[in-house]
Amino acid sequence: MSEKLVTKGIVLRATATKEADYILNILTDSLGRIAVVARGARRKGSRIAAGSELLAFSELVLYQRGNWYYLDEASTITLFDGIRRDIELLSLASYFAEMTECVTAEDEPVPEILSLLLNSLYALDTLDRPNELVRAAFELRLLALSGYEPLLDDCAMCGRTDPVEPVFDAAQGVVLCKTCAGPAGGLPLDAGALAAMRHIVGAPSKRLLSFTLEPASLARLSVACETFAAVQLDRRFRTLDFYKSIRST
Repeated sequence: MSEKLVTKGIVLRATATKEADYILNILTDSLGRIAVVARGARRKGSRIAAGSELLAFSELVLYQRGNWYYLDEASTITLFDGIRRDIELLSLASYFAEMTECVTAEDEPVPEILSLLLNSLYALDTLDRPNELVRAAFELRLLALSGYEPLLDDCAMCGRTDPVEPVFDAAQGVVLCKTCAGPAGGLPLDAGALAAMRHIVGAPSKRLLSFTLEPASLARLSVACETFAAVQLDRRFRTLDFYKSIRST
């Protein structure tokens, strides 16, 4: 057995394999995103069972054999129990995990993205914030951290810092005045939604969710952020589809 490694990480995906094993996709603080074999994790009474659950954040003891990491011990830090008791929250949290897996590369540490994911899950689990607000903030901030930061300071055509009837071009990642957008149009915003987008992109991480919005502005923000993520990443997320199918009205 190789030398043991100790790291902290969160399970983004758990795939059952063989009779009682999992292959875990884990985002760690020091090793980046890695694939880990959790032998016997599905057996009753396994000491690594809790740490092998989806969204479990744990201190992990690993060893490496060939190209694979193997889970030797897992001391759970948090399982986000409040999320697990609510199917809507669990589906949204699973979407966050799927998005995170999509934008991260193997073996490349991304501490800011790990922090964003953990803070967003904490918000769903503990804070009394609208799910759609947390979702929009996560989507836009994740995209910004992954190299897709939109240009929101002023109208991309005329340069106004307060675009008139602002719209968002999700393909180009820019904000425009409605008239500057022309026939192509864009996703309609308002002053509140635009201010929120600017805050999400530029605020310190601890203040990411320190804003409120009227329902109409939140609806526009939600559409803009979801569309931006879908267009820039060029894929659908099955977890998002499921969340939207059961979301409370």
